Amino acid sequence: MTPSRVSPPFVLVSLWVAALSGVPSPGSAADDDAARGRALFERHCALCHAAGATPGGAVGPDLGGVVGRAAASAPGYAYTRALRNAQLRWDAATLSRFLAAPTQQVPGTAMTVAVPDAAQREALIAFLATTRAPGAAPAAAAAPARERSGDGREDAPGKTHRVDLAALPAPYATPSSRNRASIAARPDGALPAVPDGFAVSAWAEELAAPRRIRVAPNGDVFVAETAAGRVRVLRAADGAARAETSAVYAEGLDRPFGLAFYPPGGEPQWLYVATHNAVVRYAYRSGELAARGRPQTIVDRLSDSSGGHSTRDLEFSADGSRLFVSIGSGSNVAEGETALSGAALRDWERAHGLGAAWGSEAGRATVRVTDALGRGGLRPYANGLRNCVGLALQPATGLPWCAVNERDGLGDDLVPDYVTSVREGAFYGWPWYYLGAHEDPRHAGVRPDLKDQVTVPDVPLQAHSAALGLVFYEATSGAARFPAAFRGDAFVALHGSWNRSLRTGYKLVRVPIRDGRPAGGYEDFMTGFVTADDGVWGRPVGVAVARDGALLVSDDAGGRIWRIAPQR
Repeated sequence: MTPSRVSPPFVLVSLWVAALSGVPSPGSAADDDAARGRALFERHCALCHAAGATPGGAVGPDLGGVVGRAAASAPGYAYTRALRNAQLRWDAATLSRFLAAPTQQVPGTAMTVAVPDAAQREALIAFLATTRAPGAAPAAAAAPARERSGDGREDAPGKTHRVDLAALPAPYATPSSRNRASIAARPDGALPAVPDGFAVSAWAEELAAPRRIRVAPNGDVFVAETAAGRVRVLRAADGAARAETSAVYAEGLDRPFGLAFYPPGGEPQWLYVATHNAVVRYAYRSGELAARGRPQTIVDRLSDSSGGHSTRDLEFSADGSRLFVSIGSGSNVAEGETALSGAALRDWERAHGLGAAWGSEAGRATVRVTDALGRGGLRPYANGLRNCVGLALQPATGLPWCAVNERDGLGDDLVPDYVTSVREGAFYGWPWYYLGAHEDPRHAGVRPDLKDQVTVPDVPLQAHSAALGLVFYEATSGAARFPAAFRGDAFVALHGSWNRSLRTGYKLVRVPIRDGRPAGGYEDFMTGFVTADDGVWGRPVGVAVARDGALLVSDDAGGRIWRIAPQR
């Protein structure tokens, strides 16, 4: 999963809740609590957090040394105002009260999910009390001298990239890095760089970590402000440099992300919203700035577990008969899952599809499908997609495509993220294989039967780029339409790495498409968010085509939506 500007301030969040529900409560022996707490942390929290010397992700702040320090005090992390103003100190009792009922202890906190089991809280806090705050090592010291590719400071519009699958390094050829970027203020007057002949402007500002964006047929722009639990609608005249109207369309949602209008075409009657573990819809009429009434639930449960990756995207087939739903994994690489074999494995795949994960990952790392009313529930469509954050329908073929975050922990250049068409019944490798028959050493020998059944994705991207939003450019009219050479191309928002010694991502890239197929590689289109001292001031997430033909790109670090249009 990828961090956002208003990510939960002490994000043990849902990774601790549904995931912990099946973990036995620790016993009363104090000497064992820290060990049990560490096991819980490594299994369910390290996807998003490190804890001093215990490695992990960077969605939330490093929790090393958290016990005893002031709340909202880890350097380089953008905490919510609510937590900063609470003026708490994280002693064990305060931590326990906060985790038991975070929104009661800190109204307005972005952490809304409690850890109700007191014994589990005690064990986790006992472990955290043994950790120390990490030392600040310069990022440049970790940068390997052998390799400068993928350094975000060297990106520029028009620069081309191609990942050669025949030349992938071996697992662990380089150490696995933890190199979280500090979010910097936008330099005075700074704009991202775009190709010659194009101009970029801040179309909307002061948004709450905008993520997925979707343009309604009438031109209104709907934005998922995920951490704030709401959907906003923005309006501007065609060709306008800035949004002129901003309104909250719906709020009180559980981490909304995916948005889709139904039925397809010019007069939708419903807005569908994918929340953390459900799909709901609102009755909609063109031009409405606020939802009418409460949402109707279409799918009440997307998976039995709800930790880990929380972004769920939506896309309808061209005829509206199928609703595709992407559901990311709950972990990095399904560590610790017990293997299935024989008749049990055959029965599982018969019901869930080729390569479907099981255990706590059942129904995860997948694209599933239902109809507009959710009749029959979710059915398998394709498996092995670790985290398909961006889901888009390619008009030329009618196939869904995914922008996928791949796994971590194998080194700087493994495993490449990718964008790909997604074919029904296909298996894309996770967690046992990657990019074809490359076996993940952490699952060596577990699924030899799948080695020759892995579908190779269409366009690999630099490892750890964090591919999020995806759109196909199809505008044929409008004052800001792109030249005809761009028609059919894909644009992909790369949120940027936290786990590579040299930064990569933090940009929008173009994937040229010819006759419905990728033409080979990809090129930088909007860059410039990485500063000379290795900070970042923008992180692209969502991308959409405005009614006038301009590209709109959400930036959750800057709280903005950027507009890219040809200069005429």
